[in-house]
Amino acid sequence: MSNGTKIYVESEPYPWPYDGHLTKENTCIIVIDMQVDFCAQGGYVDSMGYDLSNTRAPIVPIQNTLAFLRKHGFHILHTREGHRPDLADCPANKRWRSKQIGAEIGSNGPCGRILVVGEPGWEIIPEVKPLPDEIVIDKPGKGSFVATNLDLILKTKGIQNIILAGVTTDVCVHTTMRHANDLGYECILLTDCCGATDPKNHDAAISMIQKQGGVFGTVTTSEKLITSLSTNLEASPTIGGQTRELTEP
Repeated sequence: MSNGTKIYVESEPYPWPYDGHLTKENTCIIVIDMQVDFCAQGGYVDSMGYDLSNTRAPIVPIQNTLAFLRKHGFHILHTREGHRPDLADCPANKRWRSKQIGAEIGSNGPCGRILVVGEPGWEIIPEVKPLPDEIVIDKPGKGSFVATNLDLILKTKGIQNIILAGVTTDVCVHTTMRHANDLGYECILLTDCCGATDPKNHDAAISMIQKQGGVFGTVTTSEKLITSLSTNLEASPTIGGQTRELTEP
């Protein structure tokens, strides 16, 4: 990127990223836990009795966002939550809680053993299936940084800006965003590319991000992200070459 070039995405509560340093090389999207267990019939969320339309709502916006970012060469990462077949990495209290609601982790269900690595329910749904060259981070908990090599991968690739999508907004997405913020990453959450088991939790999670001047980062929609980046791509096909000075929206 040439000196002085500023590129921003329209977002709340401030234009993102804060410093206008946005290139395809230093920016990624992390699509979190779009798995059968969370988004399809017979999976973990379905077994708990929640309305799957809430966790499936982000599918089309994610598809559109991935198509755009892939076309323009941005980094694409995905995550999967799951535990070893022997459940050695599943805390006892987590398993106990899941049992109380009728979907015990490790028990047999319509999609195989619930939240267990290698089972059909653990797989990412075909609608947003990772391409062969896209990194998939396997994690045993809510956050994408705990017990994974995500931070090392991001630093090795020189990534500073993180676009967040996936499920659920209030649990795994929010946990990842909070941790990323504490590690110094500049985060933006795509509101229509996320979903929660309860729409009220989704709305509350989005509201929290915008407090205190953007306590964890910013929020926007996939449409605004694509529009903002498309405008800048017209000025610079690589988002990082010789471009005109761009002002904040």
